[in-house]
Amino acid sequence: MSADAVVERTETDSLGGMAVPAEALWGINTARARANFPVTGRPCGELRDLVWAYGAVKLAACRANAAEGLLDRAREQAIAEACHELMRGDLDRELLVDRIQGGAGTSTNMNVNEVVANRALQLLGLAPGTYEVIDPLDHVNRSQSTNDTYPTAVRLAVHRGVERLVLTLGRLAAGFESRSADFRGIVKVGRTQLQDAVPMTLGQEFAAFAETVREDAARLQELLPHLREVNLGATAIGTGIAAPVGYRQRVVTELSEVTGCPLAPASDLIEATSDTGVFVLTSGLLKRCAVKLSKISNDLRLLASGPQAGLGEIMLPPVQAGSSIMPGKVNPVIPETMNQVAFLVVGADTTVTMAAEAGQLQLNAFGPVIASSLLDSVALLTRAADLLTERCVSGIRADGESITARTRGSLAVATGLVPLLGYAPTAALVKEALNGHRTLAELVLERGACWTRNSSTRRWHRRI
Repeated sequence: MSADAVVERTETDSLGGMAVPAEALWGINTARARANFPVTGRPCGELRDLVWAYGAVKLAACRANAAEGLLDRAREQAIAEACHELMRGDLDRELLVDRIQGGAGTSTNMNVNEVVANRALQLLGLAPGTYEVIDPLDHVNRSQSTNDTYPTAVRLAVHRGVERLVLTLGRLAAGFESRSADFRGIVKVGRTQLQDAVPMTLGQEFAAFAETVREDAARLQELLPHLREVNLGATAIGTGIAAPVGYRQRVVTELSEVTGCPLAPASDLIEATSDTGVFVLTSGLLKRCAVKLSKISNDLRLLASGPQAGLGEIMLPPVQAGSSIMPGKVNPVIPETMNQVAFLVVGADTTVTMAAEAGQLQLNAFGPVIASSLLDSVALLTRAADLLTERCVSGIRADGESITARTRGSLAVATGLVPLLGYAPTAALVKEALNGHRTLAELVLERGACWTRNSSTRRWHRRI
């Protein structure tokens, strides 16, 4: 046999036998899934939070099974250590099944079972595939089903991602708050429908950005308890079949200890196994966040337009050259990136909505695309919001003197005259200012002698 020859082992299932690499930690179920689902080219091992969560689920189940007398000490220790390695990320490369797959996540669950079993065998000094000692199903998957482990792992993974996103949004809000303090004395024209409206300060504008971001962080924080309600222990469709009586409560307690999350068992396991409402809620909140961050990015791009023929009220940090043909052009590339991430998140929300609606009877088969969409969305939003903070908001500058000078000649101050002069007289002055070459302030001063104030109505009237 040549040195380059691949040594294989043969595994069997209810469909027959198949050869797999002798030292691979995955087995026949993973091999079949790889052949059946070459869809995205993005394996589950890339979903770090999901792999961490699945390792935690398997570790909790291992401990609960041992406490119920279903695993001996040697098997428990080996399986537990393999689960710890899975959680740390040491075995990500062995999670090879495509993230989009048929079977409601069964291929992911089996890939994890095989990897944990074979790594546990290695820790015992045995070769992968020695399933008479530690079997992926009889030992690693004991008292479990894909129906309860997969949704629980997805909830934990999304929970972890949302926690990071909340922290990121907090940093972004602080960045806008800092700019608000710097810009608090800069008076500018506020606009509605892209038309001059009333005066405001640039600081107020950036304070509003900060509050918008804080609101989204608060809504996401409120979501977290819903993600901590799990159906682990439900086994198939929520009946708890094939699990001992005390397992259900024990496994959730163990999972809480493993993850540090105060998890709660769902009140109705059959409902919790078939219902994907929490994922729809999560997706909707991520979409809300994306839409609002995109709107802020639109504002930043518009306020920075120019530098000579646009609004030019703020200057974004120049992070890279903007054109291959126009020398010196610098584009608002970081807000543009935030916009594009928002488009992806909005699209993902549609995917989650359709997948949740398509569930039938006691199980939703489309958990994999829900998980992929949610985990991508939360990761993209987190990275993009961090970029917006670090490479854009923190370096925004403003030319206060120029903005204020432009505001002095603006007709936006007219609204402040309405309580004094009345709407129609003020509108007449605005029209005259627009048609002539004098400012509103000049016209008011010029006509001041022609106006008198009624003491009872407290309004000004033109003298006849």
